Amino acid sequence: MKSRLVLALFLVSGFLLFRPALAHHGTNTEYDSEHPITVVGTVTEFAFSNPHVQIYFDVKDAKGNVTHWGVESASPGRLVRAGWTRNVIKPGDQLTITLEPARSGQPVGGLKKVVLPDGRILGGSVTDPPPAQQ
Repeated sequence: MKSRLVLALFLVSGFLLFRPALAHHGTNTEYDSEHPITVVGTVTEFAFSNPHVQIYFDVKDAKGNVTHWGVESASPGRLVRAGWTRNVIKPGDQLTITLEPARSGQPVGGLKKVVLPDGRILGGSVTDPPPAQQ
């Protein structure tokens, strides 16, 4: 009886300890990190909020057709430590964005880097390690 109680407590504590890790989605299952693409688009919305910063933008193809894209990045706190601010991107900005495209083929992806209108480059990958603390 005592060994069953110990086993039950062990299993419950293990479940509680690892549950948060199981709850978070895996970006490698959603996005194709082996085939990143680079697009140029005009920002329509910049959502600097948890859990992931989102950039929405329009991309024109050679025929003038517009596709509305969305990319997710790391959390705002992580991006602030990497040099981002909530005002670094504004609607109307033209950006060059390197992203990991969705495996589903939808116009969404995981952000790798952004080239701002002034030429500054900002990283923002969800899968990149956080910046070193100084």
